[in-house]
Amino acid sequence: MRPHSFLDLLQPYSTNVAINWNEEQYSYDRILSSIAWCVKSFSDAGISAGSIVALEGDYSPITIASLLALLDLRAITVPQCYSMRLDAKTKYAISGVQYVISVDRFDKISLVKRQSRVQINKYYKTIINGGHPGLVLFTSGTSGEPKAAVHNLSKLLEKFHTKRRQLRTLNFLLFDHWGGLNTLFHTLSNGGEVFGVENRSPATVCAMIEKYKIQLLPTSPTFLNLMFLSKAHKKYDLRSLKIISYGTESMPERTLAIAKSVFSTVQLHQTYGLIEVGVLRSKSRPDGSIWMKIGGEGYKWRIRNGVLQIKSNSAMLGYINAPAPFTDDGWFITGDLVEQDGEYLKILGRKSDLINVGGEKVYPGEVEDAILRLPWVKQVSVYGEKNPLMGNIVCALVKTVDDLEDYQKAKQDIKRYCQDRLEKHKVPIRINFSDKELHSTRFKLMRPS
Repeated sequence: MRPHSFLDLLQPYSTNVAINWNEEQYSYDRILSSIAWCVKSFSDAGISAGSIVALEGDYSPITIASLLALLDLRAITVPQCYSMRLDAKTKYAISGVQYVISVDRFDKISLVKRQSRVQINKYYKTIINGGHPGLVLFTSGTSGEPKAAVHNLSKLLEKFHTKRRQLRTLNFLLFDHWGGLNTLFHTLSNGGEVFGVENRSPATVCAMIEKYKIQLLPTSPTFLNLMFLSKAHKKYDLRSLKIISYGTESMPERTLAIAKSVFSTVQLHQTYGLIEVGVLRSKSRPDGSIWMKIGGEGYKWRIRNGVLQIKSNSAMLGYINAPAPFTDDGWFITGDLVEQDGEYLKILGRKSDLINVGGEKVYPGEVEDAILRLPWVKQVSVYGEKNPLMGNIVCALVKTVDDLEDYQKAKQDIKRYCQDRLEKHKVPIRINFSDKELHSTRFKLMRPS
């Protein structure tokens, strides 16, 4: 595939609306013109094949045009959410960023050349020597320095040559993760319409679905749970939705059951993807459970010692600042514990999150699902803490729907509720309460290393 041939996929949709942003519609022709302008401007500033460029923005027209221009120039792009740009210094040092392109909330663009002594690593050399565009994505870094995964972007884009449904899509997932970028490329390659959203609150998202007749909502289980708790779905007309895809974290069975009831005519589609290998095609079991098939073009999977391994044509080349977890025969070790039932898999959680209580295994997701069934619990994160007698004990961090008058009683209620539904070693010993939101990265964000 030619490095820039993704842009060829946009040509047949010249008069279609590509992006809807701030009450204004941008056709594919207009976006292609913006891409051409960006290519010239970036080239004049010194950006060329192999340049390492940070792109700060969200899903605005000029941000998307800049991303596709960098693809056309075969640069190595380091995407960064505009709202998080002040925290990007470490990431830019790790990836050796030479230029920073920043797009503000008014869609105004600026370009700065950084004083950076770049040591071209072996992964960058592979991309440059092959004449391909590159992409650098970062892990969350909650347990240490974020790891920089280097991709040959041409490989990630190959799957978009297979035509899919043309949908009006709310680009809910973030700009600096492959889940969000995957949605963007999927929508544009099929002539769909992209809607960016800066405020990702349930009320704002539901209002946009009603106003713009959104058909596809890619989101997280945490967001769905917040939407149901806020009852925002009852205040707006969401009948335009055809697909809700969910991923990024484990789906509690309680949340899935509510989603199936509320959105009985909507296809609920579980996705599975990792920064290191991309997003696999997936299909939920007909009973609508959290069991699913995964795979698709260029993907294979196997299970070793209960852990999922993936071999992918689009897997990262490696981490810039950490050893790559590949087996000797080229399989990526995901770290996800799974159960298998024929060709279907159920993701149990991260192996690193597994809590060993006196030799017994505890999956945090199972305990979280139980606690979430209490009507006054809004969010919960379960984790392990070291204990001299048991090795570890189960702990829970809970955010309630409203402020409680008696938190000690609430702790006792949680323990009694869990004792009636879980084995003894799975019942939380220590329960704390948080007044902060536990967002879609709640497992990594709140669970101590």
